[in-house]
Amino acid sequence: MRTDTVWQNQTLVENFLTGVRGAIPYAMDQINIALRVLDQTGTPLRRVADLGCGDGTIAQVVLNHYPEAQVYAIDFSEPMLNRAKQRLQPFAERVEFIQADLYTPDWQTGLEPFDAILSGYCIHHLPDDRKRELYREIYNLLTPGGGFLNIEHVASTSPWVEHLFNESLVDSLYTWHQEQGGTSSREEVARRFVYREDKQANILAPVEVQCEWLRAIGFQQVDCYFKWFELAVFGGIAGGR
Repeated sequence: MRTDTVWQNQTLVENFLTGVRGAIPYAMDQINIALRVLDQTGTPLRRVADLGCGDGTIAQVVLNHYPEAQVYAIDFSEPMLNRAKQRLQPFAERVEFIQADLYTPDWQTGLEPFDAILSGYCIHHLPDDRKRELYREIYNLLTPGGGFLNIEHVASTSPWVEHLFNESLVDSLYTWHQEQGGTSSREEVARRFVYREDKQANILAPVEVQCEWLRAIGFQQVDCYFKWFELAVFGGIAGGR
């Protein structure tokens, strides 16, 4: 049974965007690393897809960084797309919003090849078999030399490392909430993080395994370019076909 449909809930989306999103450690660093990799491909970026665009954070940075780019913001959550439309309103005709579900291959219907495809904290909601299928679909939708970068939540190597990640993330959440004027104790913040409704939708896979999937598909220069416990930036470049 699917669990990711919780992201179609307006209240959950608002709670995430106002209570968690801003506290993700190294969030902007992760996006900048992804763009640095794309800069090195030498491919002029005219068409860029943002899979699971959320509130449009990644799309906004891409639009600013690549003034000639047209971004296709794709998400299955109507509340998220509505927030993305608000954020990206200044870019008007340079953004196309598409409501589509990555759970099935139908999401790519009618889409033409992209010079780059990015995704942020989305694909980990899919079962592993579907992740692999999606990576192949992404590969086939990239122009030769186009880059795929996934800013993602991945599995820890052991329960000990998972506990270390959880405690570190709670510290970040608590500090951020304090800076925003929050009065919750660290224990209260931890409880809301550990037992939050959307956590059941996580289907995490190790980054090393996912990089092997990409190599087997045909991606080149595959690597994990950044990692902080369970947060990773990984991807590769589509070879000539």
